[in-house]
Amino acid sequence: MTAPSQGLRQLSLRHLSLISAIEDTGSLKQASTKIGMSQPRATKALQEAEETCGHMLFHRSNRGLKPTVAGDTAIRHAKNVLAQMRSMERELRGLSSGSGVRLRVGTIMGAVPYVTETLQRYLRTYPQSTVEIQEDTSAALLRQLDLGALDVVVGRHLFGENPDDYVAIPFHDEVLRVVTSPDNPLVQRSRVTLEDLSEARWIVYTEGMPMRLSLEREYRTAGLPFPTSLIETQSALTTISLMRGDPHAVALLSGDVAEFFANASLVVPMSVHLRTKSEPYEAIVLKGRDRTEHVQEFLDGLVSWSSG
Repeated sequence: MTAPSQGLRQLSLRHLSLISAIEDTGSLKQASTKIGMSQPRATKALQEAEETCGHMLFHRSNRGLKPTVAGDTAIRHAKNVLAQMRSMERELRGLSSGSGVRLRVGTIMGAVPYVTETLQRYLRTYPQSTVEIQEDTSAALLRQLDLGALDVVVGRHLFGENPDDYVAIPFHDEVLRVVTSPDNPLVQRSRVTLEDLSEARWIVYTEGMPMRLSLEREYRTAGLPFPTSLIETQSALTTISLMRGDPHAVALLSGDVAEFFANASLVVPMSVHLRTKSEPYEAIVLKGRDRTEHVQEFLDGLVSWSSG
């Protein structure tokens, strides 16, 4: 297929909706039904989209339509644009009803205390805001940011598929702490080593996650084999619940989360010396995406941690 004879601005929301729906359903017929378009019109619209893009977007077969490499690119951008339109619609509807603006924040577990404290200050400026908070891994949250489903991600931008697409502002260095149940006999010791914990059941993040990698480095540096008795989870609540059932279990948490649970007498930080320094938390937004006043207010509040 030759290069496009017309600019991509010729693509309409109708074309983008169809591209997105085909990816969702895998079928032109089902996609046309989903967006309320006749099948002949959908066939023509897909042809128009491919001619405008200058690429075949979907492979046709008896089993349906599968995106090409160019199709994957078109789908990602189509979903981004459509998510932005839905966001604008919600915000305008909210303004009309007097309910204010909407802020969508994604955060990794360790940064939750900073996000929640920043939100308290933000809500004093925008008391009528609706706030959505998603907690997940940096990689998962950045995918949502790419699609326009989040305004800000608090995490680490290097875990995104395209790190150069982001503006990332470091604002706080993460400290890691080993924690356990208050009933663990080892909490009475003034010094605990990793070797002391080799037989313990570790509650850890899944492979490849920053906190898991940090713990693996600690064991390598100490010349010890990594424990094999593991429970993998990304949930702080699950971690705390598991410790209540097994007082000998241990986990690696961010220092701020560990302090929060320790203040509630749910865990006790252990006197384990860790050499590894984790990467700082970052406030992350997409390059080139306009920031509304309320998003900038939240960002400014987060970044103030680095100078406060």
